[in-house]
Amino acid sequence: MPATELVEHAVEVTGLVKRYGDRAVVDGLDLVARPGAVTAVLGPNGAGKTTTIECCEGLRKPDGGAVRVLGLDPHEDAAALRPRVGVMLQDGGLPTGIPAAQMLEHVARMYADPRSLDELTERLGLASFGRTTVRRLSGGQRQRLALAAAVVGRPQVAFLDEPSAGMDPQSRHAVWDLVRELRDEGVAVVLTTHLMDEAEDLADHVVVVDGGRVIAQGSVRDLVSSSDDRTLRLDAPAGLDVAAITAALARPGIAPLDVAEVSPGAYTVVGAVEPSTVASLTAWLAERGALATRLTVGRRTLEDVFLDLTGRTLR
Repeated sequence: MPATELVEHAVEVTGLVKRYGDRAVVDGLDLVARPGAVTAVLGPNGAGKTTTIECCEGLRKPDGGAVRVLGLDPHEDAAALRPRVGVMLQDGGLPTGIPAAQMLEHVARMYADPRSLDELTERLGLASFGRTTVRRLSGGQRQRLALAAAVVGRPQVAFLDEPSAGMDPQSRHAVWDLVRELRDEGVAVVLTTHLMDEAEDLADHVVVVDGGRVIAQGSVRDLVSSSDDRTLRLDAPAGLDVAAITAALARPGIAPLDVAEVSPGAYTVVGAVEPSTVASLTAWLAERGALATRLTVGRRTLEDVFLDLTGRTLR
């Protein structure tokens, strides 16, 4: 009987602690990932998510807490887990001196029942650079090759670190289709990503990490539907007075709207956005001779939730 049928959670992390010197990079973190589901681990740079995943992969030994993958300790039972776990590292972790196709063939020979190399080559568009040495591949090409190497052995658990980073839209969607297929085959997929649309599109469960701890988790719907807030997005001249806009949109007895210039000329208004909000904003702009070139109102996105939880300060 496959191990994924013997354990409720394919990955289970309890009270994980990992220190570098006197600093706890991971500080009492709990996380679970189910078979047949995509678990997205999100967090700003330095939040502890990559260290957490490396402990799950057996690449780092925890200083406290417990980590179990398919019911086994990834550090002590590495040999038993290796044929059953696929790993795609953030930097690829690939040998650089051999052609891409040869590298994938070598990895496939390590498994008893590998996926069809022809199928993977076609699905991920590897044929166009199969004879090129890994060191000469573009970033997106390396990512596709690393993903193929991670899944060629038909893993029960796949750890994918930034699986579509640096890819063009066509490649990104091919990767997403493969991730969905893995989930439908019963694989527990754990991915880390900075692309909120990737997490929103793929994840069955989202875990937000900051300061070495889980600060929020749930389905995408649960996280984005936690309030009745909406987000108004606006393109207008850069450098508008955000404090003045906030004051112009204020209504007695209602919490202030959160107005921000997220990039030069791109503004968001988050909160209880109503038709009167749009009218007041466009009137404020008209009085100053400013023109809105794009204005949309929609539900809060996962990116909105992420920024609310982790802040807008650069790390």
